[in-house]
Amino acid sequence: MINTGAGGGAFNPMTITDADFTRLVKFVQGNYGIDLSQKKQLITGRLSTSIKQRGYTSFTDFVNQVIQTKDNDLITLLLDKLTTNYTFFMREKEHLDLFCQKIIPDIVQRHQRDKTLAIWSAGCSTGEEPYNITMFLFDYLGAQASQWDTRLLATDISNRAMTAAKKGVYELPDTIPPDWKKKYFVPQAGGQYQVAPKVRDNVIFQPFNLMDPIHFRRKFDVIFCRNVMIYFDQPTKDALMRRFYDALVPGGYFMISHSENLSKNSPFTTVAPSTFQKQR
Repeated sequence: MINTGAGGGAFNPMTITDADFTRLVKFVQGNYGIDLSQKKQLITGRLSTSIKQRGYTSFTDFVNQVIQTKDNDLITLLLDKLTTNYTFFMREKEHLDLFCQKIIPDIVQRHQRDKTLAIWSAGCSTGEEPYNITMFLFDYLGAQASQWDTRLLATDISNRAMTAAKKGVYELPDTIPPDWKKKYFVPQAGGQYQVAPKVRDNVIFQPFNLMDPIHFRRKFDVIFCRNVMIYFDQPTKDALMRRFYDALVPGGYFMISHSENLSKNSPFTTVAPSTFQKQR
């Protein structure tokens, strides 16, 4: 879940010229889909100190290096500084209730023979969403969970988010059911909790840029992409929506956040607010 709102800032930030700002905005949007066209202050505030520490004396030199070399370290710096990953357990509970009451029973019924589910948390941020999904799956399957392959894919473009997600250590909100704290978490020092190994092992974390072609081994039963596309322009959203549609099995589900909408020419059928289905 990407949030490119203002926040954090360096003291005495460098100045970025309009030309360099335009070049950087085009590069980020073209390669990662994120629209920074209204975020000039955020770019200078969040990047100035870091690029000074790396020896750059101007934004021009930094932007030139990024665009010309696409250096992995510089791209990581750029994305980690300009995307704030904000998420939490039990986010948009109505969504999760629908997932538990309608979607899980449907996909479990469909897979009674192969006992293999395929779910993707796209833009998983620091991992709360895919871990949450796993806990609901384990609760539903109960004693039969060990007979199923419920491993789900969780992706994000932020290396910082991926590192935190794999570690799986959090301060838990009051919305976490008390029995979940016992079943799915291990207490840590300082009042934090780590996601239990059986839950962590159910999630495959993988860096992925949503602007890239989607060529995973299996088609998905469910794709979650919540609070990500709100930062893309409409053509980018439409193209990504089509790629998601193609990545689903017939009858598969697509879930976005309640603050998002699909365009009128969407190929999906609406199941509930912010929940859609591919035609069988």
